[in-house]
Amino acid sequence: MTQPPSYPTPPAGGFQPTAGGLAPQPGPHPHGYAAPPQYAPPGYAPPQFYGGPQRPVAPPPTLTPGGQPLASFSDRLLAMLLDAAVFMVVGLVLAVPAAIIFLVVVAPDLTLFASDGSIREPDYLREILLPLLWLDLGIIVISLVLAYVYYVEMMFKTGQTFGKKMMKLQIVPLDPTRSLDRRAAAKRFLVQQFSGFVPGLSYLDGLWQLWDKPWQQCLHDKFAQTVVVKVSQ
Repeated sequence: MTQPPSYPTPPAGGFQPTAGGLAPQPGPHPHGYAAPPQYAPPGYAPPQFYGGPQRPVAPPPTLTPGGQPLASFSDRLLAMLLDAAVFMVVGLVLAVPAAIIFLVVVAPDLTLFASDGSIREPDYLREILLPLLWLDLGIIVISLVLAYVYYVEMMFKTGQTFGKKMMKLQIVPLDPTRSLDRRAAAKRFLVQQFSGFVPGLSYLDGLWQLWDKPWQQCLHDKFAQTVVVKVSQ
């Protein structure tokens, strides 16, 4: 009767999976010698599995010499738009009484009839143009005074305007050993106001932050030696 073929007894250490199949684990070998340990090929690292695709890590923000994070261009732009909205409301408030003054004081003198009942030609320069110029000048003077209080006095006391407070930004000196004073705040204000009278300069002033290194300053920041930082409140 034919005997069934015999198979070698599995090693005592059992088998472990490898890249090429099953390999005996290190341990006593049935023929009297130990099986060599299994090694991974050079440069091989076992794969690691994670819960999902890895998100790119954002670079750390640029810090001022005092260790504060600099404000981004978008935050500063939104703060500027909020401040512009505040002054738009102020302009409307000033325009209402100016229109009332014009209608009450100037308009009654623009009658088309002389005292004898004949039609007369109004003096446009004296009766219309000059009163309007005086009203405009008054509005400009009041607006400049309010702008000085808003951009200089408020900044000098807190380092923030309404827009910067909403965006959690603050103006600080570039030199961390100094404190923001009225002189630096006034320099910023004057450069900003002057740039509005030169075509294109106000845009250049605001966009300068995009390529300025390393402190991301606008031109009025450079003139006043200040930077705008992100704060927690």
